[in-house]
Amino acid sequence: MIPEENRIRIEKYITGIVNNNSSKLYAIYANPEHVHFLISRAADLSEEKLATNIAQSSEHFINENNLAICQFKWQQSASAFSVSKADVDRTCKYTLNQPEHHKKISLAEEYEQFLKHYQNTLKK
Repeated sequence: MIPEENRIRIEKYITGIVNNNSSKLYAIYANPEHVHFLISRAADLSEEKLATNIAQSSEHFINENNLAICQFKWQQSASAFSVSKADVDRTCKYTLNQPEHHKKISLAEEYEQFLKHYQNTLKK
């Protein structure tokens, strides 16, 4: 849905949304059908509120500027995962390596791996 030529513009817009919500964006990559980003959010802002702000504002921006192949709408759900300070660099590298990463694994497979990893982490 998101052509490569519009990716950086959308990433910059989302970065502005994050900054305007007193949060810090460490890394972002807008794949054609999904976005990965690593954010340190403001303490008084829930993950849900920040994700909603990003989704609503960026959806409007993408459609207003015709940056998607057709009428753009984010899905109604999202996932948030916490990472330790020790994993910030590794997570940034992973986020910025999305084009190569998705040559090896689909979004559905990746999501299933995330869920399994974090469910196993919670059981420990």
